[in-house]
Amino acid sequence: MKNLLFYLLVVLIWGSSWIGIKLQLGTVEPMASVTYRFGLASVILLIWCRIRGLNMRFSLQEHGFMLLQGVLLFCLNYILFYIAELHVTSGLAAVIFSTILLMNMVNGAIFLGSAIDRMVVIGGLLGLVGIALVFRQEITSFSLENRGALGAVLCVTATLFASFGNITSARNQKHGLPIVQTNAYGMGYGALVMLLMTVALGKSLNFDPSPVYIGSLLYLSLFASVIAFGCYLTLIGNIGADRAAYVTLLFPIVALLISTIWEDYRWTVSSAAGVGLILLGNLWMLKRKTSKSHH
Repeated sequence: MKNLLFYLLVVLIWGSSWIGIKLQLGTVEPMASVTYRFGLASVILLIWCRIRGLNMRFSLQEHGFMLLQGVLLFCLNYILFYIAELHVTSGLAAVIFSTILLMNMVNGAIFLGSAIDRMVVIGGLLGLVGIALVFRQEITSFSLENRGALGAVLCVTATLFASFGNITSARNQKHGLPIVQTNAYGMGYGALVMLLMTVALGKSLNFDPSPVYIGSLLYLSLFASVIAFGCYLTLIGNIGADRAAYVTLLFPIVALLISTIWEDYRWTVSSAAGVGLILLGNLWMLKRKTSKSHH
């Protein structure tokens, strides 16, 4: 039951967070926005750890793995997606990010020795076909001209970094590293590395004091980073990186529903069929999980 709640929270929060990211683009340098987002999220978590009196002492090696998780999950993959979305539509970025489902299966097998579950593969493939149907427009109108290819390569690279981050988190949990403290340090490390990269590349560390920017920053830091990542990484520990990654097929649907209300998105037979396939794949996988746990 707890897993289902975490699952729904992640889908709803990440499905709505793209609006927050959209509101962040414009005045402020994207690298600075990523630095502020995870820097603030880290501070919120560190204060929470302090209030709860959680153990914050870890070995140098443990900090090394927290740093690795932070750089992969809260730094590199985010900035690459921000840059990619200057060249490709957010819909296409969502399609490419959904391949993390298959990447997590393969990387889990290579790095953690996890067995590849045939049912997860079938459910995942159903979902990916569904995603392709939903975003058929973006995929068919995609062209290698106007730097579209660069955007696509950036999206694939960003997704690969995110998958390595997921596997690092699974590894850290297996070795007894607590999620909240790992995220507190990891997000801090991610923000710090992003800050150093911003300065090294001579980018501006400007800030937009408007209510819209500050509001979206708070939403992305507290909900999309602290709460959603906490739930998602807990799911990775509980149900495995492959199954947890299925949320990446569901949150584009939430984004589409929001888009229907806010941006007058027009549904087609193809997009409706795609959504049906994604939900079918989801039920298939979750049903498989519960029937397995009854044995």
